[in-house]
Amino acid sequence: MKLEYTDIILAPLITEKSTDLKDKEKVLCFKVHKKANKIMIKRAVEELFKTKVESVNVMNFVGKEKRHGKYSGKRPSWKKVYVKLKKDAKMIEYFEVV
Repeated sequence: MKLEYTDIILAPLITEKSTDLKDKEKVLCFKVHKKANKIMIKRAVEELFKTKVESVNVMNFVGKEKRHGKYSGKRPSWKKVYVKLKKDAKMIEYFEVV
């Protein structure tokens, strides 16, 4: 399966922790495709945002089992990455749509 760069990065994760990391340490947080690996993610960020990546840390989250009365279901599994930019790289600006 061939993933395009726009298919790999699904959305930025904007939380209090990710905002602090972005401001202090030049670390960005994204939700990415489940089948993407570190090399694919690094290339996608460098090509889409025209910046330099130093490292990529990946975390997999397994979907939880949820119940609503007698009905049970499962939340989807997903993958989160922290992308650290190089010292001389330009910072990416993204905005939250409310």
